[in-house]
Amino acid sequence: MKHYLLIDGYNIINAWPVLKERAGTSLEDARDYLIHMLVDFKAYTDQDIWIVFDAHQVKGGDDRRDEVKGIHVVFTKENQTADSFIEMKASELAKKRFNEVRVATSDWAEQQVILGSGATRLSARELFLEMEDNLKRIVKKTEIINSSRYLLSDRIDKKIAKQLEEWRKDKKTHR
Repeated sequence: MKHYLLIDGYNIINAWPVLKERAGTSLEDARDYLIHMLVDFKAYTDQDIWIVFDAHQVKGGDDRRDEVKGIHVVFTKENQTADSFIEMKASELAKKRFNEVRVATSDWAEQQVILGSGATRLSARELFLEMEDNLKRIVKKTEIINSSRYLLSDRIDKKIAKQLEEWRKDKKTHR
């Protein structure tokens, strides 16, 4: 089964206080910060993540698609909303039998359309909590790894460790 997460970028930015505050200073900074957060999330969850930003009011704008460390970043073309792109992509992906498609948006109307396409919805708050939970797991796993000792003697048979120690001592005495 392949897991997809489609995200309405500006909806998430406007819903999360940390991103909304950044957007007040620089919308580009808020987008970059969200993408950075999603890169870490993707690394841990191995989902195929698409983040979509509206550019429908940009005169003459063509759609632009980039990939940032495995995250698909889409800026829609002029007169196309992020919602319409997400609806189309969700429908396309959900048609395949073994795909799980989730869409992160707090737009109620968008959520209803998404459910009709066979995808499931995730509110901005639910996505935030899921990402926060994953971050806690990463921190915990890192602490476990850092607290455990990774000495060779901890990982090899005791007889071999004893033999190596004897060779080390013997080498020292023959210098």
